[in-house]
Amino acid sequence: MPNFSYRQVNQKFVDAGKAMWRTLKFPDVWRPCVYMYLSIALSIDIHEGLFYWYTDSKGGPSFSQETVGFIFSIGSIGSLLGALLYQNVLKDHPFRNLLFWIQLLFGLSGMLDLMLVLRLNLKFSIPDYFFIVIDESVSQMIGRLKWMPLLVLSSKLCPPGIEGTFFALLMSIDNVGLLSSQWGGGFILHLLKVTRTRFDNLWIAILTRNILRVTPLCLLFLIPRGDPNASILPTEILGAKEEAENENIELVSLVSSVDGK
Repeated sequence: MPNFSYRQVNQKFVDAGKAMWRTLKFPDVWRPCVYMYLSIALSIDIHEGLFYWYTDSKGGPSFSQETVGFIFSIGSIGSLLGALLYQNVLKDHPFRNLLFWIQLLFGLSGMLDLMLVLRLNLKFSIPDYFFIVIDESVSQMIGRLKWMPLLVLSSKLCPPGIEGTFFALLMSIDNVGLLSSQWGGGFILHLLKVTRTRFDNLWIAILTRNILRVTPLCLLFLIPRGDPNASILPTEILGAKEEAENENIELVSLVSSVDGK
């Protein structure tokens, strides 16, 4: 039978919950959390409407579902390029400055979808297939560039001792943001009466999405300034970390002395 006390396990959960709540009460922690949620939630997801437009034989390019899936897989190369670009070029830039330009590019990149739906690419003799591949690659690259600094920022917000638990909480906040963006996108498509066969107002949905994508620029004051390699956590939490490290050192010394005997 395992030799442990359920009361101790419960106490660990209680202590972790108190530590997370104590950390979230600091403005340096909850403000970035609010920004991460809103920046994701305001980027409404209208992907479903675009997918059906891609396969429409009247107003759209009339691609097969397999072709659309292949295009999306090629676009994933853009995501890889975005990760490499951040790692090799952008990782040392301040969070606020970097997110400003990335969020701005994120909104502007949505205009490629608008050009496609309005068939402006054909006026420039650019085939639909080629244009959609470029559109998807650019969108995924900028999306990855937007996601990477938020991941790094999330890792720096985790207090010592409960890093994994707190990081999971931050990822849950991001997932709620994704669900909110999908719900918001579905609501906009429903409001504009965009269905599997009706796409008259799809361009309005795209324009609305693009405008909402740049609104988080007004919330950048929630993101800390300064060196991204510096610590973000308040001194109160860092002080607790030093105390925990000292306790661990004392414990190791005690165990070593006992073993020596």
